[in-house]
Amino acid sequence: MTGNREGQGSPRTRLLVAKGSFVAMGGAERDLLRNLPAIAKKFDVSVATLASVKELDSLCEDLGLDLVCPDSSWSAPQGALSSVLDSGMDSASRAWSSMGNLIGTIGDFDCIHLTSGDGSLALLDHVPDDVAVHLHLLEPHRGLHEDVLHRGIDGRPRRSLGLTRAMLSRARRRDISAVRGLSGRDRSSISGNSSYTAGRISEVYGVPSGVLMPSVVPDEFPAEADEEEPLGVMEMEGEYVVTVGRASWAKGTWEAISMLSGSGVSLAQVGGGSDDDLQKLQEHAISEGVDIWFAPRLSSPEMSSLYRGALAVVSMAHGEPFGLTPIEAQSVGTPALFVDEGGFRETVSDGVSGRLLPRGSFEQWHQALKDAREEVNRSLWATNGRTSISEARLGPQGHSERLAEIVDGILGD
Repeated sequence: MTGNREGQGSPRTRLLVAKGSFVAMGGAERDLLRNLPAIAKKFDVSVATLASVKELDSLCEDLGLDLVCPDSSWSAPQGALSSVLDSGMDSASRAWSSMGNLIGTIGDFDCIHLTSGDGSLALLDHVPDDVAVHLHLLEPHRGLHEDVLHRGIDGRPRRSLGLTRAMLSRARRRDISAVRGLSGRDRSSISGNSSYTAGRISEVYGVPSGVLMPSVVPDEFPAEADEEEPLGVMEMEGEYVVTVGRASWAKGTWEAISMLSGSGVSLAQVGGGSDDDLQKLQEHAISEGVDIWFAPRLSSPEMSSLYRGALAVVSMAHGEPFGLTPIEAQSVGTPALFVDEGGFRETVSDGVSGRLLPRGSFEQWHQALKDAREEVNRSLWATNGRTSISEARLGPQGHSERLAEIVDGILGD
């Protein structure tokens, strides 16, 4: 592997950027793709994953980066038995080991920048002790350490929560062991994606961590529409708000519909979901008198257009670790109305750059929707939000510089 060193003078730090799977193409994957060009300017980069997507393939080709994948794309085993047996960790480890062109040269890298997610931690089984590792732990494994993912779309437990916790005890122990084992290595570092996440890492794993925040690209979510931004993305007429994230109780999709009842405002849901969940959401929306549109997979220009035409961007997600949606909304200039929990508190200042609202008070949410109609609020919140983004250096350049500081600290340079 030669990465992108050729023709660039003296060798730079050899960094392997790795993630188990990109297939979800959610916020974590989009953020890594967003930051990769800036990271490639700081390091001699190669990329490895068990499951690539066309966006990653094209980006690595454009940047001249080595992209290493298995012959057959890996996917996490599904089903309750797989979760109980923790077979996903084992199958991912086998998939990593099948990549001989990676495993045979992994000791040549100075550091591995590993982003958490399905299949990611299994790579640690194959990393020599003398290779430095930085784990970008976006959140402790929520399926193992929280109940929120074990609830149906309407919040009802799929089965006894006590029984579920007992069944997952083996997988939970292995997850804790993997993270603690990494933390105990001489040349390692762990970063959450927010102070909230860093606190959760301490609670769940009992290990220290820093913070490496995600980023937003002004050109990707511009303040003014450009020629690439389409018109008429929304397939419903009238006033609407946008919520982002695969439909689930964790993302607060059901509650967002309940909150909109009686407001006369429609909902655009971006992120899809299972057919069964989307059907239940449709039925719930009908019962609450809320029009709902399930968006297809959208490009960034299409997302910008959808945001720009919205009354507000909203989320009632439970314990969101960071959430890119608020800063995307602020960048475009659309009011950000978010539940006063989790990482949202780090990117929304209540009454200054949007609103942070209590989960249970729909009356306050409806008042916030009215406030979002006022042009003076829309302008003020957008201006303050963009200022906060700039001051926090929430862009790829700032992200890559912070990563360089972390890696230098691990390597002792």
